[in-house]
Amino acid sequence: MSNIDFLYLDEEDMIKAGVEDMPGCVAAMEETIRLLKIGDYRMGGENNNSHGTMMLFPEESPFPNMPLDSTDRRFMAMPAYLGGEFDMVGMKWYGSNTENRKKGLPRSILMVMLNDKDTGAPLVHMSANILSAYRTGAVPGVGVKYFAKKDAKVMGIVGPGVMGKTTLAAAMAVRPGIDTVKVNGRSQGSIDEFIAFVKERFPTITNIETVSTVEDAVRDADVVSMGASIPMGDSALYPYIQEDWIKPGAVIACTAAAKFDPDFVANRARTVVDNIKLYKAWAEEYAYPTFEQIYIPACQATDLIHEGKMTYDDIDDLGDIIVGNTPAVRNEDDKIIYSIGGMPIEDVAWGTVVYRNALEKGIGTKLNLWKAPALK
Repeated sequence: MSNIDFLYLDEEDMIKAGVEDMPGCVAAMEETIRLLKIGDYRMGGENNNSHGTMMLFPEESPFPNMPLDSTDRRFMAMPAYLGGEFDMVGMKWYGSNTENRKKGLPRSILMVMLNDKDTGAPLVHMSANILSAYRTGAVPGVGVKYFAKKDAKVMGIVGPGVMGKTTLAAAMAVRPGIDTVKVNGRSQGSIDEFIAFVKERFPTITNIETVSTVEDAVRDADVVSMGASIPMGDSALYPYIQEDWIKPGAVIACTAAAKFDPDFVANRARTVVDNIKLYKAWAEEYAYPTFEQIYIPACQATDLIHEGKMTYDDIDDLGDIIVGNTPAVRNEDDKIIYSIGGMPIEDVAWGTVVYRNALEKGIGTKLNLWKAPALK
């Protein structure tokens, strides 16, 4: 009884176990947000809504081995429990450093561990870069399902990297009629990779346009993905979207930086968030102006609330829409800013689905923690 084995899933195992099943991931994220709304979850911090605990490094140090601050250089632990059909405890752990790309590595390297909710024993340790990318793309997909026009045809992509690809995949899962993609990026290499991805995965997209500006990507688009990799900490660098560029009824899905005119945000835009409590937690954890530190557009809204120009009643929570407390469509011509902050309950949810698939299919490597604990 004291023997503990756990499963190890490398990236190839994760793919075999279905981590790239985007329709399934969108469905899992919709259920995750429903459970979030009814309260069957926990995340970190005293408020149970913290994104996680981040460890940063100093700009200078008297210790020669101490890592120094640079763009996106950090470590972060993101624990969570999610109930319902998932009923699982877990944690995402990652290290991030932009310099990784010079070594042929992703900027962030991620792992997820799931644990027995009663004993704390490990159940699985899994490679999580693809898992995290797909669950992050799937959350915009849930918003597209509820908010985008049923006959949506055109999607704009600002930032054609990993998040651009997975957000497109999620949008196609719920709006398969999209047949035109306009892509804006800073690197021709990433644009070429994105175009190859689209041609391979989505042959029904018959028109792929490379555009030179954010404006060109946004104009006439029914759905826009804002996923450009931008350093946090200076809103002057965040991609700007002008109100009159946005098509009436369009959804701007923001997994990364985007900024808008404050008057538009406060008075005419429809602001939707994946979890309002997450943005309230950020507003507590990061002193005003929060938007200078966290580039997700809803943080611009919480700053406007701090300034007395909006209230929290002006922000719609996606969970309220899923459970039926708030209408999915308020006005057919609403211009929707949909902010996606990302939460570890999402990693736990999709990780649980993939883990259970792996068990059912006999995928992965069994490892032993101990036959019996040396210390009791």
